[in-house]
Amino acid sequence: MKGSRALLLVALTLLCVWGLGSGEDSEEFFMEFLQTLLVGTAEELYEGPLGKFSVNEEAKAALTALKSGIDGLQPSHKAELVKLLVQVLGSQDEA
Repeated sequence: MKGSRALLLVALTLLCVWGLGSGEDSEEFFMEFLQTLLVGTAEELYEGPLGKFSVNEEAKAALTALKSGIDGLQPSHKAELVKLLVQVLGSQDEA
């Protein structure tokens, strides 16, 4: 379990860095990626936000493990993450 938490932390950190450093398109990608990660399926990640990228098998395995870790969260924790995402998306709409 510690490994999947560490993987989640690393992935989210990298996505934050990419999202903050690369402009509006990256912010949109980041938010769509997070939304799909929280409430979608691994397949939806590859078809949606990652659809225009070539994702190798090792990266797919890592994403599957990450998604599995998120899916394994307590429902209340996952609900709070979804609320946070909605809040962030709402603040972007206002800006």
